[in-house]
Amino acid sequence: MTTWLLRGLAFAAGMVIVRILQGTLINIYETKAGSISILLVVVFAIASLIWGLLDGRADANTNPDPDRRRDLAMTWLLAGLIAGILSGLIVWVVSLFYTNVYAEGLISELTTYAAFTALVVFIPAIAAVAIGRYLVDRKRPPQERRREDGSTGDVFDAARDDDRTGPIAGLGTHEAAATEEQTSSVATAERDEPTEQIDMTKGETPKS
Repeated sequence: MTTWLLRGLAFAAGMVIVRILQGTLINIYETKAGSISILLVVVFAIASLIWGLLDGRADANTNPDPDRRRDLAMTWLLAGLIAGILSGLIVWVVSLFYTNVYAEGLISELTTYAAFTALVVFIPAIAAVAIGRYLVDRKRPPQERRREDGSTGDVFDAARDDDRTGPIAGLGTHEAAATEEQTSSVATAERDEPTEQIDMTKGETPKS
C-alpha cells in the first residue's frame, strides 16, 4: 500500500469519527456548538502535524542530501484529497441512518467539505515536515554535495577545473589574459626596434 493511500485512509477514518462526535456532542451541548467544532478540528490537525513531523525527521535521517529526499508535499496532498473525498462520502451515507450527524448533500460533501478536510490534513503536515527536517539538519555537520557521477565535492569545482585548464595551465582567466597581453607587448616592441644596417661599401678600396 502506497504511503499516500495509507495516510489518506487513516485521516478519512479520523474525519468520520470527528464528524460523528461533533453531531453527538452538539446535540447534547447545543450552546457550545462552535467551541466543540473548533476543538475537534484542532485535535484532527494536531494528528496531521505529528505524523508530518515524524515523516520529516525520518526522511532527513534516511537522506542526508536535501536533493535526494522524497517529495512529501505530493504525498500529503494526495492523502488530503483521499481523506476529504472518502470521508465526505462516508459521512453522507452515515447521515442517512444516523440523523445526529450534520451532513450536507452529496455534492457539497464531495466538494466543499472534502476541500476543507484536504487543507486541514495538508497544511499542518507539510509545515511539520519542514520543521522535522530542520530539526535533524541543524544537528548534522555540513554534507558534501554529490555529483551525477557519484563523486563528492564542491559545486564550484567544475568551474575551477575549467580555469585550471585554460590557455595557460596553473593560471586563472585573468592571469592568463594578463600574461598573453604582456607577451604581445614584448613581441611588438621587438618588431618596432630599428635594425642596424651595415654599410657594405665601407672599407672597400677603389680598383684601379
